[in-house]
Amino acid sequence: MAAAPLSPLGPLPGADPLSGLDPLSVHRPLPGLRERKKLKTRTAIRRAAYRLISEQGYDATTVEQIAEAAEVSPSTVSRYFPAKEDIVLTDEYDLVMEEALRRRPPGEDPLESLRSVITRAVAAHLEHEPERSRERARLMVEVPAVRARMTETMAGTSRSLSRVLAARTGRGADDLEVRVFTAAVMGALREALIYWAERDQRDDLVALVHRTLDALRGGPVL
Repeated sequence: MAAAPLSPLGPLPGADPLSGLDPLSVHRPLPGLRERKKLKTRTAIRRAAYRLISEQGYDATTVEQIAEAAEVSPSTVSRYFPAKEDIVLTDEYDLVMEEALRRRPPGEDPLESLRSVITRAVAAHLEHEPERSRERARLMVEVPAVRARMTETMAGTSRSLSRVLAARTGRGADDLEVRVFTAAVMGALREALIYWAERDQRDDLVALVHRTLDALRGGPVL
């Protein structure tokens, strides 16, 4: 996600984004002043974006408006988030998920290792950022650009996790079977998120993710 560990959640509503316990139990040293400033800037941009999108809609919200609300320049927004969709979709989780995957028990079934990391990340999102999690899911369904960018960002997460999984299973960092396996898991997670959103978020999302990963059992294997 030391005495004051960095949360992997990115901005927590109404809280210092650098405070709080790490829900994935991966303790990381407190970052330096420069990194703390960067995190606070990302937090301010995200908060401004979500507020404006809630008030006036996604398409009507511009990068310039987000910058003004966050009290930064448009170029700063673009430097931290190359696309407007990234403000909605990206967070601080990927590095923490990688570290959590590295710390899973040696010899554990790869699917179960990914299941543990993914379901705990989903549960942490819902616990610490319930409104943003739901708004993000709604935008995934309603805004084609957000859904398309989600596919790209999840592909990047898949590649990062596949490298860790390859090391854990004694395979090459660019092993095709590992990449296919991890991509299948992340693709299944994407469908679970969309299914949840399409059904007005009525279901237990963590249970849906477990159900989704159960469907892969007997499918792609390592």
